[in-house]
Amino acid sequence: MPELFSYCIPFDNGAAPNPFWGICTLNICKPVIRRIAQIGDWVVGTGSTQFGFENKVVCAMEITETLTMQEYYTYCKEELPNIIPNWHGKSYKERVGDCVYDYSVDPVEILTSVHNEGNRQRDLGGQFALLSDHFYYFGDKPEPLPEHLLPIVRQGQGHKSTANQPHFLSFVDWIMTQIKAKNKVYSEPNDRHLFTLDGDHLKKCAVRDKEQDDLDERLGCK
Repeated sequence: MPELFSYCIPFDNGAAPNPFWGICTLNICKPVIRRIAQIGDWVVGTGSTQFGFENKVVCAMEITETLTMQEYYTYCKEELPNIIPNWHGKSYKERVGDCVYDYSVDPVEILTSVHNEGNRQRDLGGQFALLSDHFYYFGDKPEPLPEHLLPIVRQGQGHKSTANQPHFLSFVDWIMTQIKAKNKVYSEPNDRHLFTLDGDHLKKCAVRDKEQDDLDERLGCK
């Protein structure tokens, strides 16, 4: 049976996962999940208590394609150029693109984006980009989980997968009823208003994500 990965999204600026441009992708952050998740698995991000989003789904994606990060760069160049970050773009959606590693040069260059050199090791350690053309993105209007699915919620760092197996089919049955958010951005990311051209904020985002990923690596899969 496919696996159900669940984790807490403490801050959601639209970068990881990235639900824009008609597809949902995960190419930065969550290196453990990106290394081991397969086509047919589901990845679910629930909200944090900080915003009153606990026990609510921010984003759920069925993995329909996996690419190496180098393959993902080529794919983005040819098929999805909008997801290559444009830090001086007018829309925050242009700045939060997750195709941040340029494989056309050696060594691989990190573009000006939500991450910086401090994130390189963890990001590249994820090895793969996860893509979905079957996703549900609720943003700052997260959808409450029914009571029987609350056991999949993971608060804090790390993620759940093995413990979620008894709930896989029930979760899929439930999420597929959420037609309002199917394959679209139902509501914008909660932290979009923080995403400005301010360099100090960029640094804070990168450091925060690195700390999260470091803990994820240590905690592993449960």
